[in-house]
Amino acid sequence: MKKSMFTKAVLVLSASALVMMVTGCGGKGGESSSGSSGKAKAEDKTIRIEGAFRGEEEARFQEIVKIFNEKSGYNVVYTGSPDFEVQIQVETQAGTPPDIAALPQPGTMKRFADAGYLKPLPSDVVSAIDANYAPVWKDLGSHKGQVYGIFHRVNAKSFVWYNKKEWAKRGYTIPKTWDELKKLEDKMVSDGIAPWSIGFESAAATGWVGTDWMEDMMLRTAGPDVYDKWVNHEIAFNDPAVLKALNYCGEVFLNKKYVLGGPNNIIAQNYGDSVKPLFTNPPTAMMNRQGNFITGFMQDEIQANLEENVGVFALPSVDAKWGTPVLGGGDQFVAFTDKAGVKEFLTFLTTWEACAPWARIGGALFPHKTQNFDDYGNSLEREIAKILVNATVFRFDASDLMPTEVGSGSFWTGMVNYVSGAENAEQCLKTIEETWPR
Repeated sequence: MKKSMFTKAVLVLSASALVMMVTGCGGKGGESSSGSSGKAKAEDKTIRIEGAFRGEEEARFQEIVKIFNEKSGYNVVYTGSPDFEVQIQVETQAGTPPDIAALPQPGTMKRFADAGYLKPLPSDVVSAIDANYAPVWKDLGSHKGQVYGIFHRVNAKSFVWYNKKEWAKRGYTIPKTWDELKKLEDKMVSDGIAPWSIGFESAAATGWVGTDWMEDMMLRTAGPDVYDKWVNHEIAFNDPAVLKALNYCGEVFLNKKYVLGGPNNIIAQNYGDSVKPLFTNPPTAMMNRQGNFITGFMQDEIQANLEENVGVFALPSVDAKWGTPVLGGGDQFVAFTDKAGVKEFLTFLTTWEACAPWARIGGALFPHKTQNFDDYGNSLEREIAKILVNATVFRFDASDLMPTEVGSGSFWTGMVNYVSGAENAEQCLKTIEETWPR
């Protein structure tokens, strides 16, 4: 989505929000401006949650909500929206946020915390985080000495998916290094098949798939320390290290022989649909780089037997000294109110009971160190979960950690402009650098 379109959407929605504010819809943190309804609110057991996940993901989360409601007596109601990231901005400014929100970008959490919209998590919830998560997840949910967020469903993103039967038939083997991957790509081209199927399209979030590729390449070409500097803008977005990573992406994106349908199809193809060409009869592409959740978008007959049909490997390393890092992401649940039931639901999310049903269905991973790996429905996801939980080199999605203007703005559009040919690598990175808040 172009920035001008984003601005127009915010302006239109903000106008509606202002009307709500004038009629007395509340203040910061969801606090009511009217004291007359205090008794009614005290008896209100409805907890409103908003987030971006819909469709199958929403259905699976609703099962988790149902378990909590039945055991607690509260009435948690989740609403997913394709425009969530605009909606939550307007609601917070209008003083009408939900009780809890699942934020995809930690950068948004920090901005909301600085504005006073969020409630720091109480000590017993923080203790539950300490008991059930590795320290990195608490750090990612913290800001200026306060813990605000809890991670539930997460994605490990550094994976390449393939058609196990087709690879066996063609005699392809899993590459361990970038040089081996390039040789395999060229072999696939000589065999008359596109190595990659890639899709950037994601409605208002189009381009995020490109940022994931870029982040994986930053970790593999520059290493975790430079990656952290990039995230925190301690190096410019158009630093030579960043340009090097983008050029590695370009070796794939801009090569018409390497990508099904070429660069134009990358932009037009939906990210969820991009895995399907691997499993058509016959397949039209051989690989799809995506997070673990992509299994939920595969054809039904493929999902029916993932272990037999689907293979997966980590995106190969470029520089051996950086190893094969794991890139991840996920939704962070934060509280805008401290009404009864909010703390209880957030504590519930830290337990494996709130994860196991989704793990059994598939399409999601969880960072809980107390989890039972046998609850995953197949060995494919079981092994990926172990990689995530046991990873010694792990970094969160960079765009989720960057300021919102960049992470879910100019970085997304920049990757689209680069692939479309509207900007070359240098222009793309320069444009993004200029949008970084000063």
